[in-house]
Amino acid sequence: MSSVSAVLKPLFGTVAGLLGIYIGFISLLTIPKLQDHVIYLHKVTLTWFQDVKIPEQWGFLRNQVTPFNLRTSDGETLHAWHVLLLDVYQRHEAELIAEPTGLCQDVEKRLSFELLRDDPTAKLVIYFHGAAGTLSSGWRPQSYRAMSAAVSNLHVLAIDYRGYGSSSGWPSESDRIVVFAQSLGTAVALSLSQKLALENSPTLFAGTVLVAPMADVETSTQTYKIAGTVPLLSPMALYPPLFTFLNKFIISKWPSKAKIAEFIHHVDSVDINGRRNNYDITLIHAEDDWDIPWIHSGMLFEHAVRAMHDNASFTKDVFEEEKAKKKVQLGAGGWVVEWCGEHGVVREHIVKHGLHDRIMSYPVVSLAIAKAFTNTGMMDTILRIAASEILVHMLKTKDCITLKYNKNLPVKIAPWFIKFLKTFPANEGSEAGG
Repeated sequence: MSSVSAVLKPLFGTVAGLLGIYIGFISLLTIPKLQDHVIYLHKVTLTWFQDVKIPEQWGFLRNQVTPFNLRTSDGETLHAWHVLLLDVYQRHEAELIAEPTGLCQDVEKRLSFELLRDDPTAKLVIYFHGAAGTLSSGWRPQSYRAMSAAVSNLHVLAIDYRGYGSSSGWPSESDRIVVFAQSLGTAVALSLSQKLALENSPTLFAGTVLVAPMADVETSTQTYKIAGTVPLLSPMALYPPLFTFLNKFIISKWPSKAKIAEFIHHVDSVDINGRRNNYDITLIHAEDDWDIPWIHSGMLFEHAVRAMHDNASFTKDVFEEEKAKKKVQLGAGGWVVEWCGEHGVVREHIVKHGLHDRIMSYPVVSLAIAKAFTNTGMMDTILRIAASEILVHMLKTKDCITLKYNKNLPVKIAPWFIKFLKTFPANEGSEAGG
């Protein structure tokens, strides 16, 4: 008996000690300043002994990246990179090499800026990175380069947030801008999109690509594991009252579920600048993401879709049933589901592999960005051409057009396009609009 006691006593002591450390750690997280360090990890730069003002250290060509600073209205400094992707760089290589390197004091005088400002076909991705590191750490430089795989004439603007790296309007038309974000950056991107859409003069982007997004901070604390192994608050989630109590101490909520729903509900219900496509949102997540589990993308997708159907009859069960019908299985490539709203489309693309950061450099992201650029301005152009052809036909023949909508078409037609077709009257005795 004494031998068993001799073994159990140290074991109980160790368990009690670990439990005490965990409780102490959770208690410390109620301190706002420390809480910010844990959520944002902004002091973990991951670029020690490297200079973010010298992008060539990450494999970029001379002046392929222009590092510069942005001044905020309250006097803070944000460090940024303007990245030229290869096809743009190749066309202007000699001129770019001739320019000085290093931190640019006046970015508006640089050739890279002029190429973006003066070329009406130029496209811009605004890049919001995740927690920890800087705009040059981890897989981020590789992801900048990967974006050019499916899109030509592309520029990338990457920004370090306040407190990140060297950080203490960008010129272009909004329909030539895609917002890209990963991890914590997805909360920033959704907040930005929602805020700009609600302004008196709304601004809408060509699309939004969210990689490894989180539903909100409270849900993240329930699922997040430090280094993929040490749980944060998930043990507390077994006791809902205690978990709810602890979540009251969270200062930065980042309610992405609510933001995406508010954004879609608003832009689906109003006419904004005469646009037919008001949003193109793609959620991309890997099943082997141990930092933010892929169920977060599912939560965001559900909130987005339910915002399209603002009625009590569209229950969770109805949503799940319809989602199962729309889901396209891709074998080892995962699966994708696309849902059209009144004025746009939302996709959820779950891949089998990619982890939390590596996925940013994968073709699935490059393709999503290409689709976002294609599905907005290009679709409106096609519709304008189609409408003009219909009008010319009607004027020439002085006849109405018979329109039939085949519900078995393999392509997915947005509801607003069906309404567009139905605006044309049918010949007498013919089927109109389906």
